[in-house]
Amino acid sequence: MFNLIVNEWIKIFNRKGTYVMIAILLLSAIGLGVLTKTIGETDHNPDWKKELMQENKDMKEQLKGVNNPALEKSYERSTAINEYRIKHDLPEDGDYSALSFISDASSIIPLLGLFVITVAAGIVANEFSWGTVKLLVIRPISRFKILLAKYFTVLLFALALLFILFASAGITGLALFGAGDGSQVHLAYADGTVEEKSLLLHLAGSYLLNSISLLMMATMAFMISAVFRNSSLAVGISIFLLAMGGTVTNLLATKFEWVKYILFANTDLTQYFDGSPLVSDMTLGFSIVVLAVYFIVFHVLAFGAFTKRDIAS
Repeated sequence: MFNLIVNEWIKIFNRKGTYVMIAILLLSAIGLGVLTKTIGETDHNPDWKKELMQENKDMKEQLKGVNNPALEKSYERSTAINEYRIKHDLPEDGDYSALSFISDASSIIPLLGLFVITVAAGIVANEFSWGTVKLLVIRPISRFKILLAKYFTVLLFALALLFILFASAGITGLALFGAGDGSQVHLAYADGTVEEKSLLLHLAGSYLLNSISLLMMATMAFMISAVFRNSSLAVGISIFLLAMGGTVTNLLATKFEWVKYILFANTDLTQYFDGSPLVSDMTLGFSIVVLAVYFIVFHVLAFGAFTKRDIAS
């Protein structure tokens, strides 16, 4: 299995497109840093406490006569964090540092998703397009192991790009904004209380949570590639769903509760840590189960199609 993964890894890095992807990722992080340094930094607001108090007052007014549990939870969290900032003198617009930039650079993750989807969509379909699939299946290795190695390679490639983005954002942030004074913290809200957490650990976890959508879309692209043997179809469908799936789901969630069973309602697990669920009765456990069901279905289709269907001559 290890040798199969190494072989697939070599195939990916034998393509010029892979280095183009990495270069674009690095340039995106550096470009965002330069842009932020040039026009993004703002002066401290001396009236930030008054503004937070007014914000809390406005949220309480908006909740009067409104029966929306999800909105109530969201405002409850925001109000508690605002009160904690006021009490402990923690302004939102503190010194901008490398950690601040790492947080902002997470906006590049969707671009990373496009690259992973492209690789996932082609890793099986291209074997058929290039006619090299026969060289794989005639070897004394099961088709199951061959496909599993390809999927593991996609996951490793996704993790590698995620690490490159996180590291490049950190280096760019240090170079342009400095390390800060170490006072920056993440305010986590749970069970009615606000706690200070390590901002660096929060950012690392946030990057991983934000990559759940990337993982599921890559798995879908991988499945389409294995079932239909067409990389263009896999890329097209996956990118369209990546771009529109979340938006359409959010619109439907305003009227229908069954939306909670849709894949895109559950890919953003940060909603349980830094926000409120899309549908009021959704929980972290529920979303994990839904994601697991979709994950299993995608793989049953992918492995079923690849291992059972004949390789056309």
